[in-house]
Amino acid sequence: MSDPNRRPPRIDARDWLEPLPAATRFSFRGSPEAAAAASRALGVELSQVACRANAVGERAALWLGPDEQLLIGAESDAGAMREGLVAALGDTPHSLVDISHRQVAFAVKGAHAEWLLQSGCPLDLDIGQFPVGMCTRTVFLKSEIVLWRTAPDTFRLEVWRSFADYVASLLAEAAIELSA
Repeated sequence: MSDPNRRPPRIDARDWLEPLPAATRFSFRGSPEAAAAASRALGVELSQVACRANAVGERAALWLGPDEQLLIGAESDAGAMREGLVAALGDTPHSLVDISHRQVAFAVKGAHAEWLLQSGCPLDLDIGQFPVGMCTRTVFLKSEIVLWRTAPDTFRLEVWRSFADYVASLLAEAAIELSA
């Protein structure tokens, strides 16, 4: 049975906003040796390039800092991900924290996705400056988010569960301007 604490909040899907299914998330920190072991276990190469994400199937690794990655997978894959990472990392010094309950994700998509996100995000999200595959920790107004461009007109926005309604409401306010 699915854990009710991992379900996304009840946010209305719109043509430009889609609550994404519950996911497994780990915050990983470690040396290059630990990152190599985690890459092998995850089946996704952990990026060594700042602010870049790599994905294979439903698993992804997002670079958040020189020794910090956000690892994402399907909710149904939680046990296999955890067991594989723990076994591969063994005694190698590292930090692996399950943060699945803390965050939820939205897809912000469509021709106006950049504009909607820039209504509350200080980054230049033009595709020339923030290309597909780029990711970063930033803010949307007063909420910390992780932003990942997954396609030319699609972003994955990771937000703490307690701020999900706030962020979705502010995006909806910005969308009102588009329809005016």
